[in-house]
Formats: sequence, structure tokens, C-alpha cells
Amino acid sequence: MSFTNFLETEILDHVFAGAAYTAPSTKYIGLFTAAPGETGGGTEVSGNAYARQTMAFTTSGDTTSNNAAVEFPTATGSWGTITHVGIFDALTSGNLMVYATLTASKAIASGDVFRVPSGDLDITLN
Repeated sequence: MSFTNFLETEILDHVFAGAAYTAPSTKYIGLFTAAPGETGGGTEVSGNAYARQTMAFTTSGDTTSNNAAVEFPTATGSWGTITHVGIFDALTSGNLMVYATLTASKAIASGDVFRVPSGDLDITLN
């Protein structure tokens, strides 16, 4: 996963300039049909029962991974083809902190459920 400019700046300011940064107590995974980037953007899914879902992490060494499976609500209409995921600091709006391209895109039609198995989303610093 790649860090956005927002999170890179927060970390650098915190570590090297002593600026306060409070990590969000709750993180949310969002789904995209078009790529976000360093400044955010992309096309996040909306409508048809879509909502960001909470995601918790466990860190080991230089990697943090989701520590439980995440299941999105059943789509009530097409969400399109999910190509990217991102982690936000808020349920709606907020800041995109990290993002990644899925290893395999997934088309979500009405009645489908998008799932992320436990341990499948890794964020690495090296």
C-alpha cells in the first residue's frame, strides 16, 4: 500500500518537527472503481447500500495487517468493478491515508458482498 501525501506529512511533522499527531482511533476501508493517488482522488463507490467499514490492524515487525475479516453490506445495485482500496480516518469524508491496487479486480453486482479476509490487507514500511 502507498501512503498519501496527507499521512506522509503528518508522520514527518510528528517524528522530525515534534508536531502533535493523534492517530485515528477507528480506521475505515473504502472501495474504489478508479485509482486514488498521493493527493487522494479516485472514484469511491457510492450508493446501493455501500458504506465504508471499520478495519482494525495488528502490527508485527515492519508490517501491519487487518486482524479480522471485513464484510461490506450486500449491494442493492451495481457498485461497478472494484480496482482499489483505501484506508480513511473517518466514516464519511475525512482523509485518505493509504491506498492500494487489488491483485484482482472484482465486479460487484446487486446481491454481491465484498469481503476482505483476515490478514489479507498488509501495510509495510521498509
